[in-house]
Amino acid sequence: MSNALVVFSGGQDSTTCLGWAKSRFEKVETLTFDYGQKHRVEIYQAKKIAQLLGIENFVLKFDAFSQLGDSALIDSGMDISSAHKHKPNLPASFVPNRNAVFFTLAHAYAQKQGINHIITGINQTDYSGYPDCRQNFIESLELALNLGSESIIKFHYPLIHLSKAQTFLLAKETGILDIVLQQSHTCYNGDHNTWNDWGYGCGICPACMLRAKGWQEYEEKFTK
Repeated sequence: MSNALVVFSGGQDSTTCLGWAKSRFEKVETLTFDYGQKHRVEIYQAKKIAQLLGIENFVLKFDAFSQLGDSALIDSGMDISSAHKHKPNLPASFVPNRNAVFFTLAHAYAQKQGINHIITGINQTDYSGYPDCRQNFIESLELALNLGSESIIKFHYPLIHLSKAQTFLLAKETGILDIVLQQSHTCYNGDHNTWNDWGYGCGICPACMLRAKGWQEYEEKFTK
């Protein structure tokens, strides 16, 4: 059976990846991480989206990043819109080595479940400037993880070269746009009460601004 695991935050990108995976694989599972993030509503939304789509969702909890406290996504005392306190060329929302840890754990989970495909929503076109969202990073990690576990697990990253507008278009093409708009959560401030035409969010954090810009471009380029 062709099966796949989606690294699933419940945000716009990973929800779009879930729609992409459902159209290509016979069986799909999702893995969500509870790592002490302030915007914990994303965990609830991930569970809800998976349930709506009839997809199994496993939540893996760990507190290493909370103990390190080196990101505004975890430390409530940091300004989410500022520069990272230890890496001033990166945004405060950057969590050092987060994707390396996430993908390593996803790789281990895939081995346990007998899954040979892992889908991630990393993107190096319209993104927040995270160096662990680049293609050379994920390719290097895939090679290292497979070498270190005698595995042949393939990472897929369907959004890697897409703009946010194109990601909205892909969501529409895979029949999941309504769920992206109504259910997915990307707001760093954890606001899932304020409705906008692009979805829920505060509208002022970097994640919301990027999503709003992408929606505007989507409407201008792909709906007229």
